[in-house]
Amino acid sequence: MPTFKYFEKNVFYDIIGKGKPILILNGIMMSTLSWEPFAKSLSSSNTLIRVDFLDQGQSDKMETNYEQDIQIGLIKALLDHIEIFKIGIVGISYGGEIAIGFTVRHQEYVDRLMLFNTTAKTSDWLRDIGKSWMAVARTRDGSAYYKTTIPIIYSAGFYQEKIEWMRAREQKLIPLFSNPVFLDAMERLTLSAEGYDEFEAVSSITVPTLIVAAEDDSLTPKQDQEVLHKRIKSSQLIHIPNCGHASMYEKPLLFVSLVLGFMNALETDYKI
Repeated sequence: MPTFKYFEKNVFYDIIGKGKPILILNGIMMSTLSWEPFAKSLSSSNTLIRVDFLDQGQSDKMETNYEQDIQIGLIKALLDHIEIFKIGIVGISYGGEIAIGFTVRHQEYVDRLMLFNTTAKTSDWLRDIGKSWMAVARTRDGSAYYKTTIPIIYSAGFYQEKIEWMRAREQKLIPLFSNPVFLDAMERLTLSAEGYDEFEAVSSITVPTLIVAAEDDSLTPKQDQEVLHKRIKSSQLIHIPNCGHASMYEKPLLFVSLVLGFMNALETDYKI
């Protein structure tokens, strides 16, 4: 199991495939395992790098609260550890925030940037949703935590159409969502995003950037991605209809196609 030390903590990462490197960054409730359905396609002609942030998956847990800067530093430490100094980065939601923060601070490492369902700053709306998650987490009621956090991640249409899949997922996740270690880690991750604000700084990003918005996203509404697009002059913006916050699960083929197409295009500037 590959790990490296960061702040005296073990950080888990995974590298598969060969070719142009792509680093994919987890949403707040995700881990490296969350990308398994896409791993074969994304590593068929690329080097796919996955990592668990501190307090996620197989990486060590923290004991105290922290700011997102610690996760941004983790990404730089990972790339220095594996000696990759130019990379395409894909981030979704919380992972998109870290991708933005990393690119603002270490743009020389970034070849291309993809941002799915993310925002330039934590809005009052998103902050209050996070507070409701933390309040329910403290009850240690796994079923209540599931019903508070999961339905809002999906579009209503997908949730209803895939209700048997959702019910099976609920039974699988309730034991995890009842685990105090997981819930305390989720509280720290949620708190780390409360003060996130790169609204002014994102305008410094000049690398080719693709921003993906889902039109039925209730956590980070499409207006958030439209703001990012206006502020990042080197960006393109795509809207996915009939899709919620977990866009990679609702539209898996489109997700993979967008990542591989944007990351592997030979040129980003076309004379037409």
